[in-house]
Amino acid sequence: MKQLALGVRLRAEAVFASFSCGANAELLAALRGPAGPPLWIWGAAGTGKTHLLQATCAAAGESSVDGGGARGAAAYFPLDRTVGLPPDALSGFEACRVLCLDDVDAIAGDPAWERALFQLFIEAADLRTRLIFAASGAPRQLHWQLDDWGSRAAACVVYQVRELDEAGRIEALRLRAAQRGLELPFETSDYLLRRMPRDLHSLFEIFDQLDEASLIAQRRLTVPFIRAALETLAKTKPEYRTNRIPKKD
Repeated sequence: MKQLALGVRLRAEAVFASFSCGANAELLAALRGPAGPPLWIWGAAGTGKTHLLQATCAAAGESSVDGGGARGAAAYFPLDRTVGLPPDALSGFEACRVLCLDDVDAIAGDPAWERALFQLFIEAADLRTRLIFAASGAPRQLHWQLDDWGSRAAACVVYQVRELDEAGRIEALRLRAAQRGLELPFETSDYLLRRMPRDLHSLFEIFDQLDEASLIAQRRLTVPFIRAALETLAKTKPEYRTNRIPKKD
């Protein structure tokens, strides 16, 4: 059974099957493979770091149900300061079989948090807990205050999450649609990519809005329907006015 940190919910769509791999095949193999040294994944916003951490938790939860052991299967723990957690909130998570810590860069330079991470690292090693960290930068790029923690972070196996090219973004949209039992034609996803922001977070948000509109209208996600729906959204949601839909295709 999946263990969740302080009420944080794993997104249902955040599984390995819905991740468009692109140039990240080696990273994906490392996450899906057997436990080893702590991993550190880093990359720009919107590259899928959170998706990968939560997919790892979901997979660990499934293996636990299938007989993977009695210890708490996995926990996803975001360190984003907006969550407002104190450093001692980490206590006890070292006992999980898999522990994924997101937004680690958010606490760089905070001695109390860095001490908590250092202690967690040591205790997790004794318990053979698998640790996976995610941040906006590699360990040596971040400005740590505690040398002991900085050296432990630098000892992780480091992978950069590579951004998807156009084909990868189209595949990501196709997988998103497939999770909902929808078939997204190439021309539909290509239309979206040519007219809307290209980062995955924005694309998925727009796709979710279009999916909801299609359910209400009982219409398929064709190019004519999407064109009309985007024009409607642009009138009510300022964030969709950035890339206005051209009059000509």
